[in-house]
Parts: sequence; structure tokens; C-alpha cells
Amino acid sequence: MTSNASFTGSPFLSLHLLETLVAVLPVRDENGSPKSIVYGGAERHMITSQARRRAERVHARDRANAGIGALAGRSTGIRTREWALITARALVSEHGWEKEEAVRAARAVIEATGLKFGDPAKKTVANLTKVLLFAPSDAGSRIAAHIDGQEERLRAWTTGYVAAQAASVKPKKGARKPADARAAAETEDASEAKSLPTLPAETRAAVLAALAPRDAIDIALYGRFLAEIADSPNVDGAIQTSHAFTVHEAEQVDDFYAAADDAKLDRKKNALDFLDAADDSGAGMTGYQSLISGTFYRHAVLDRVRLRRNLQAAGMDAPEAEEAAGEAEEEFVNAFVDAFPEAKRNSTASTGSLPALVLAFEGDRPYNYAAAFQRPIDENPEEKGGEGPAGPAAVRRLLAHHVFVSKRRQDIGAARVLTYDPQIDSLLGELDALGAKPVTSIEELTA
Repeated sequence: MTSNASFTGSPFLSLHLLETLVAVLPVRDENGSPKSIVYGGAERHMITSQARRRAERVHARDRANAGIGALAGRSTGIRTREWALITARALVSEHGWEKEEAVRAARAVIEATGLKFGDPAKKTVANLTKVLLFAPSDAGSRIAAHIDGQEERLRAWTTGYVAAQAASVKPKKGARKPADARAAAETEDASEAKSLPTLPAETRAAVLAALAPRDAIDIALYGRFLAEIADSPNVDGAIQTSHAFTVHEAEQVDDFYAAADDAKLDRKKNALDFLDAADDSGAGMTGYQSLISGTFYRHAVLDRVRLRRNLQAAGMDAPEAEEAAGEAEEEFVNAFVDAFPEAKRNSTASTGSLPALVLAFEGDRPYNYAAAFQRPIDENPEEKGGEGPAGPAAVRRLLAHHVFVSKRRQDIGAARVLTYDPQIDSLLGELDALGAKPVTSIEELTA
């Protein structure tokens, strides 16, 4: 791999953001309730890093695929369990295979490479891998092209593989004790693998090459882990993302809703409700939904050196990696500011939110400012001992915290701040002494 000694800038870009959300539910637990954590002795609402990362990754990917933004035209990845189905669709649409045979061949080839699939007896999972696999979006087409190029040989191999697989299935002899179930399953898997015909070496190599990260920018950014295939490269992501949490104590509202039945209301409107008065009484459906409001702090870090290493490990030379890394950084910052988890987006318009403040700076290590909000903000008026509304109060705390830290850490570069809130904009004018440079666009947040 090419050395990264030529990179002389600050290795880490730290991003910090404050945003106020009202009556939303961007992420929820298995019971449909908002997620929360206890911090500083108070319960806080939480938006998990997983929800944030997916929203940002998909935002950047969709823009790139649409020819928008810094990554326009760049290769991106897809994380899915459906690679056999994607490959089969390519065999059908691009090479004229019959659907059933295409699915059978694609599944057999990918499974023989090392990925495990669901129970063949269950149609819903039979052709899905057991784990999500993050791979370049054209991987299915590349695998399909190889299968079609080796059509005669792989058709015969697939027939033998499927037959041997069917012959290895033994009738169930009754339930085993739970303690013995895993060992028995592993023994059966090993025995079955030995009895199946080996995938031709060039085909396995072609599948691994297709599934390798290659030049997919979002895999270089967010990383991937694939334990099932030891010789398929894993990628240590270049982005670190924290869970977002409210800077004040959490408050939750259980909103009662009543959904109208249009047909019932139409009968009443046209004086036809006498036809079946009992049936027309009441709402069509009722229930409760939990909603949260608050000012959230969230944080992410880009490891610029790791990003360049990932891109070079995927096959780019140093100049190519440098260009791609600059574009990836610009798009990452854009996604950090603009992307938002889409849960309840239609009923809460949450994806239209804009941050009150974004703080960006470079350094020799990451800096997380969650400690600035360990003591929850008290939104009572200042004359009553509080700090006033959480938004402006959080801005004061965050910037003051940054200035305090930067005076003690010589590796922190000049900060840049962006706001979409006119109240905060006027506040920044009052806080010039804190050393943050106001900017007016997302692009200016990077050095």
C-alpha cells in the first residue's frame, strides 16, 4: 500500500451540532417508545449513532447516484442481504437467463464462496444471506457477468451442488437439548460442506473481487465487517459518530390520536348515517404515539488519514486517494448537517429540521464536547436561576467549552461556526471574543 506520509494536514476533523426538534420520533425501541439515556443524573432523549450514520450514508449515496454534490458519479455501496436476488436479476435482465435458474445459480455460487443463507424450506429467507453485506452497488452485475461468461461450466456445477445439498439434508429425529444444539448444527454444517462440490477457484476469486470494497467511497468512509469470509477484506471506518442526546432533561408526550374513516364521514355528511347508526359511531381507529421535543447535541469525527488509507487499500494511488478524500470529506460534512433519520417523517416533518449551530475544527485527535452538557440546562428564566431557552443556552455553553479547551490544547485549529437560526446569528455577533469564525455555507466548514 502507498504511504500516507504525504498527508500533512490535521488528521481529524471534529464536528459538533446543536439542533432543536419539536414533536418528533426519529428513533424508537422495540416497544415503539423513544430511546433515552441517563447522563448527569437526568434522563435524556437519545438518537442513536446507528440511525444517524445510516441517514448520512444514504443521503450521500443518493446524491452521488443523482449526480449531485462532491461525490457525483463516484461509486457507492449497498448494504443488503439480497445479493443473490440482485445477481439473479442481473442474469435475467442483462444476460437473458430464466428467473428460476438464475436465482438457483446465483445463490449456489455466493453460498459456496462462504456466505451462509437462510433455511431453504422458508421462502421468505431462503435466498437471503444471514448477515447484511456492505458491497459496491455493481457487485451483483459483476458476479452475473462472470456466471454468464462461464455459463456451461457453472450450470453443470450448480446442478451438482444443489443435488448434493438436497441429498445431505437429513430428516429430523426429534428436538435436541439446547446445550447440544449449537455443536450439532456446527457438526452438520461442516459435514455438509465436505460433501458439496467445490466452487471453481476462478469463480470464487471473481465473487470476492466483486464484493471487495474497491472504489466505493461510502465503504471507505463508514467501514464494513464481514466475518463469514476470512479472505474478503474488512474495512475500519474513517467516521466516528456519537449518540445524540438532549442538553436538558427529557420530556415525553404520549399523543392520543383518532383516525377518521372517510366512508363513515361521507355517510354522515350526506345524511345517510341512519342506514347503520351503530356502525357509524366513533372514530375509525384510535391509539397513542410517543413524541419528543428538545435541543440535541451530536458529534462526529472524520479520520482523514484512515480515509486515505482505505482508499489506497482499495486500489487508488496517492493522488487519486487525495482527490477522492477531499470530495468525500465535503460530502460527509454536508450529510452530517442535512441528513436526518426518516422515521415518522410524514407525520412530523422532522426531516425539514435545520441545525441551530454547527461547530467544526481540525486537530491531532478527536474532541467530544458532551461534557459541556453533563449538567442539564435549566430552561427557567435567568432571573429565576435558569439559563433561558435551551437553544441559545446550549450555544453559549458549547462555544465557551471549545474556547476553554482550545486554550489548553495547542493542536486545535481555528473553529468555524454555521447557523440557520437568526437568533443564534445575532448571538454569535456578541460572542466574537470566543474566537469562532462564522461562515455562511456548509462547504466553508472544511478547511
